[in-house]
Amino acid sequence: MKRHIVIATAAAAALIAGGTTTALAVNSGDGPGSVQSGARTTAQLAAHDGQGRGGDDGGQEDVREARAAGVSAPQAAAAALKAVPGTVSGLDLDRDRPGLVWEADVLGKDGKWHEVTLDAGSGRVLDQHVDHEDDAVSPSGAKVDAAAAARIAGAHATVTSLDLDDDHRARAVWEAETVTKDGKEHKLLIDPDSGKPTAAPAHDADDDDNDGADD
Repeated sequence: MKRHIVIATAAAAALIAGGTTTALAVNSGDGPGSVQSGARTTAQLAAHDGQGRGGDDGGQEDVREARAAGVSAPQAAAAALKAVPGTVSGLDLDRDRPGLVWEADVLGKDGKWHEVTLDAGSGRVLDQHVDHEDDAVSPSGAKVDAAAAARIAGAHATVTSLDLDDDHRARAVWEAETVTKDGKEHKLLIDPDSGKPTAAPAHDADDDDNDGADD
């Protein structure tokens, strides 16, 4: 049975209206009236393509990942410390690997930096190794540990990343990246001594955007 595909593109006026409409008609060859057709705007196709390939569709992608992670940031910190006793200096919900994982930076009691990879669904340790090039800030002097900082930030939104950061600051603070249910991303700074949360200054977000542009 032969099938004929005819692609018809709408007139140029459709471009002015806000998008090109492409109609796809399939003739099954069974006779008149057997044509099925569907139409989607280029905006719809782009949105579908972005979601299907993990493209940028706002904070909703982070929302889906946060919801998919059965293990919270505080739980990930606890699981990492079971694998490597010490103190956690950073947590990150990683979507660049097959499957969703938490990556934890731990300053072990042996004085070495360790990277622990945990299944974000079960908390199971998938990998752990000594990181000889880790330049993370030592969490040893912080009265508020990573798990506590994650719980504080988690009271406001879902935590997807947490680091003890001293960039452009007189002293290090816990920097938590969070996402709310409506898909908006926020950054909170947690005082490592008092645990007081504050919204990150606007220039912090600008710095993150510039870092992303450099990648």
